[in-house]
Order: sequence, then C-alpha cells, then structure tokens
Amino acid sequence: MRAAPTILHLDMDAFYASVEQASKPSLRGKAVIVGGLGPRGVVATASYEARRFGVHSAMPMGQARRLCPNGAYLIPRFSLYRQVSDVVMALLRELSPLVEPLSLDEAFVDLEAGGVAFDARSARETGERLRADIRAATGLSGSVGLAGSKMLAKVASEEAKPAGLLLIEPGTERELLAPMSVRTLPGVGPATGEHLRRAGITTVGELAEAGEDELVRMVGRSAGAGLYRMALGLDDRPVVAERDAKSVSVEDTFDVDLHDRVRIRGEVQRLADRCVRRLRASGHSGRTVVLKVRRYDFSTLTRSETLRGPTDDPAVVREAAARLLEGVDTTGGVRLLGVGVSGLADYTQEDLFAQSLAAEPDGSDGTDGSGKPEGSERTGGTDGADRTDGADGAGAGTVAAGAAGAAGTAEVEAEGAHGAPEPPGEPEPAPERRWQAGSDVLHAVYGPGWVQGSGVGRVTVRFERPGSEPGRVRTFRVDDPELEPSDPLPLVGDDPEGRP
Repeated sequence: MRAAPTILHLDMDAFYASVEQASKPSLRGKAVIVGGLGPRGVVATASYEARRFGVHSAMPMGQARRLCPNGAYLIPRFSLYRQVSDVVMALLRELSPLVEPLSLDEAFVDLEAGGVAFDARSARETGERLRADIRAATGLSGSVGLAGSKMLAKVASEEAKPAGLLLIEPGTERELLAPMSVRTLPGVGPATGEHLRRAGITTVGELAEAGEDELVRMVGRSAGAGLYRMALGLDDRPVVAERDAKSVSVEDTFDVDLHDRVRIRGEVQRLADRCVRRLRASGHSGRTVVLKVRRYDFSTLTRSETLRGPTDDPAVVREAAARLLEGVDTTGGVRLLGVGVSGLADYTQEDLFAQSLAAEPDGSDGTDGSGKPEGSERTGGTDGADRTDGADGAGAGTVAAGAAGAAGTAEVEAEGAHGAPEPPGEPEPAPERRWQAGSDVLHAVYGPGWVQGSGVGRVTVRFERPGSEPGRVRTFRVDDPELEPSDPLPLVGDDPEGRP
C-alpha cells in the first residue's frame, strides 16, 4: 500500500457500444448491443441505455433481444476498437513508463513512476487531464480510479462509472469498502458470492469481521487469505508494464451444430491456422497444442498434446490438433470448436518436427500446403468470440463473400493447371453478398455509411459519418455494383481518404 493515491486505473465506458455510438450519429442516446448476431451469439457490450432494460455482457443474444426488442444490434468491429485503444494507450504511456494494459479498454498506470503525481492533489489533476485528453482524441469517455493500490484503484473506477473520477484517500479504505457487496472485490464471482451469502456474508465489512481463519475454512487457504487481505484493503502488487502471454487461442461457435466429421476436421484445421497467425503476430512459439470441443449438450472437452519443443509451424499445429480430434466423440453434434497453443517461448525448434510431412508442401494439390486454396478464409458461422489474452474476435465483422470468392478463384486456377476445363455450360450465378448489421460500406454516389439490415435480396444503409448529423436511410439490391465494403472512418478528425 502506498501513502499517496498514485496508482490510476482507467476503464473506458461501455467501450464497444460507445465506439459504435460515436461512429454512427443516429445511435447516440439509443440502446446499442454489440456481439454475435446469430442464434447462439452472446453480448460483448451493451450501452448504458440498453443496460436499463437488463441487458449485460455475456448474456445470450436471444435473451437480450427479448429484453430490448427495439435496440440496435451490431456486429463487433475489432479493427476500429483496436485503433481507438491504441490512441488511449498512447495517452497513458505519456504519463508513465509503467502502464499495465488489461484489455483494449482498461489499464493500470503508475503515476509516481512517471513523475506526474506524488500526492492526492497532483493525482486528481492528472486524472482529470487524462479524461479530457481522451475525450479530445477519441470523443469517448472513460472512468478513472485513483488509490494507493491496484485493487482499490479498480474499485474506485467502477464506482466512478460512467464518465467520472473517484480518488480514495489512503487511510479511508476500510470505511469505504465496508458497506460494499462482496462481489465488488476482484475475483469474487457468482459462485463464491453465493457461497458467502449462504454463510451470511454479503458485504466487505462482514467479510473482514469473519476473520482469516473462518474464511480459510470456508473457501480454502489461498482464496481465504486473499479475500481477507482484500477486505482490509491490502494489496501490494506493483504495476507491471510487460505482461507475458500464457497462451494464444481462437474459437468459433456455430449457429447450427456440426455433425459431418469431415466438416469438423476442416474447421479444426482452419482454427489451427488462425491460431498460428496470432501466435506469430505476438512473436511467440509454443509447445502445447490444445483442442476445445463443446458438444450439443453443452458438455465441454479439452484435449492437449505437448510437443518436443516450441513451434510456430502451422502444419505441426494442424497435425497435432487433428490427432487430438481423433480421440473426441462428436456424435450428436458440435456447437463450438477451439484451438490454442500454450507453453509459449520466443524461439522455435523446427529440426524436431521432421515427422511433419505437410511442412514441405509440393504444391501438387494446388494449395499453399495447408490443404486449402491459398488466400482462402473461413466463411462459417461465428459469434465473434475469438477471445484469448485480449481477444481479437477476428473475422466477426467481415463480409463472407470476399473470402468465398477468393477460395473459388484459387480452385479454378488449380483446375486449369492440371488439365482441360469442363465443357462450357450454364454459368453459375455469383454468390449473394452478405451484409451484416453494423458493417461499414461505401457507395459510389452517396459516400460512406453502415448497414442497418438486410434480407430478401435487399440491404438497407444509413449514410452518415462520425461527427455528422444523423443520416438518411436508403435501400439497395444486395448485388448493387456501386455498393462495396469499406474500412471504418476515424472517430475524430477528417477522413484521410477524402471520401464524399
């Protein structure tokens, strides 16, 4: 514990939903729910307007629609969220070299290490200045907590929501925490909270009064001792600038259970490739390949295989995942698949994996050595739940037609390389383009906009940009040649491409 409140915790307010409201002027002040839009999707974030209806994160999307039928339901746009997060994190690093990001929208900052605060007054001034800088740079609001420890700073930022600042003066911790629910403390989830409630403990003050020995008896030595220290407001953890990733993984939930074993194997191969891309992007390799399978009855199986050394070879990870799948019974159907790599390292030992025949592609099948056409991507259903160590949700906001088209082109080229094409016949119709609610588009005449909805061969687009007045809605054919997917526009500042 510090003698001055120089540890800052920033938590952006309803981050994903707030970004969508700032990007789409017509949604300001309205209920916005971001997440997977399929029947098995879950809520990633809900705006404060939607929370009044009882909608919250991790809720099934079907339940959210029943609670808030008139809300705006949008796919996540993780590329834009990362861009905004980079701006916010850069502002934090201007304050101190010790910044510990917890996610895209949350971080601890050691203000004392940056020389910007040494007492309560300077800490408060720094926090207020940070909130103003974030508003100016992104148009968004964040809540700030200031205290002498990480735990208390996080509690303070939660109490300050939305768009507030709370400073906990050293020496007042016990008085502040005592009336709060035990669920306020980090790590106290629904199960632990219910266990404590049955024992007659519902507030932090009651937790402190119970004593360490009683808490150890109730929840075990490690958890009990930790709970007692938190109830007293004690926390000596430092702010750590570099947090080593423990694993990298990706997973997909399917709108319809998968029963075809060949299809399941194909999905596992694609997940393995995506996992390796994330692994390489993080600058790591790994020794242990993990397969996750959630079956039709919600039972979840996890299988792992430890290799002889760390690798970032996609062929090796695919083969290991395929071997793990062989030992899993998928009878009845599969609703979720995931592939991960743990035991991370910053080097590889490729000489240990000569047994992998796929590591030396010969191109004879017209592919890139992965068993699929080069450049092709997964086009199956997802709830956008690629969550691993900060989760990127890759692919949740893409238009599937582009990937399908790439795969089709590669297949045609491969066929032409091996022999005569099939006799000419009726040309196959082009696949119908899919437009997901919330995705960005650009029209040759009307400029940038976003998809409000689509169906029966039509797509409805609202044409507006960040900072503009609410725009006009227009409807087009889904195959309108003047309408195309687009990258998000920046929330603040001019459009760098000068689009109309």
